[in-house]
Amino acid sequence: MTELSTLVSAANDWLKIDAIPDYPQALNGLQLENSGKVKKIVAAVDACLPVIEQACEKGADLLVVHHGMFWQGAQNITDSVYRKLKLAMDHDLAIYSAHIPLDVHPEMGNNAQLMQALDLNSEICSFFPWKGIELGLQSDVDLDRSELVEKVRGATGAEVHLCPGGPERIQKVGVITGGAGSEIFDIAATGIDTFITGEGPHWSYTAAEELGINLIYAGHYATETFGVKALSEKWCAEFPDLSWEFVDHPTGL
Repeated sequence: MTELSTLVSAANDWLKIDAIPDYPQALNGLQLENSGKVKKIVAAVDACLPVIEQACEKGADLLVVHHGMFWQGAQNITDSVYRKLKLAMDHDLAIYSAHIPLDVHPEMGNNAQLMQALDLNSEICSFFPWKGIELGLQSDVDLDRSELVEKVRGATGAEVHLCPGGPERIQKVGVITGGAGSEIFDIAATGIDTFITGEGPHWSYTAAEELGINLIYAGHYATETFGVKALSEKWCAEFPDLSWEFVDHPTGL
């Protein structure tokens, strides 16, 4: 078995946990420790009760997630909060979470992994400044909008929703996974003609139409399954006594 502290230290270093900005409730890093040993990892998007139940059933020692246990802020340790913490501790399950650091990582990040899955065969560079970092990736392309939609659908394995506000022949694509649709005004100002994200507020659709930009909503959940898988694979490559599997618990959002 591998020391939990060794895995945490490695992931914190790879993802630059201490250097990448995030929202306060993200609490990136180790959120719940166990007795100190890990043999099996379960990866998932959300540290919710159904996922923790499955991780325990599968005999995991470490659950790695994109959305950790504290997104709602400080809460009383009652009801479902109590049940999931007690269940994890009773099964000696550690929980590690990485949010923005696992979105923007140049290799394991959700953005990078989605771009790779789209197979655009062009140079990819960062874009969209946010709190001192570049939050997304962009690429120059030359393809039909319908072809890109099919690529996104194939990459995520989920249904996508298109706002066809921009050109049918696409020249510049931007990607920010998750819930970046609310940034559509600033995104349009970067000069891309097509923006791929997970979801956005209702008004982002009509705003994209007015701004003359294509907006592809590919699902908040579906665009953020990539990073936790890549991190788990990285851990197992570096520490061969480990194994991992993915728990799929889609929200449909």
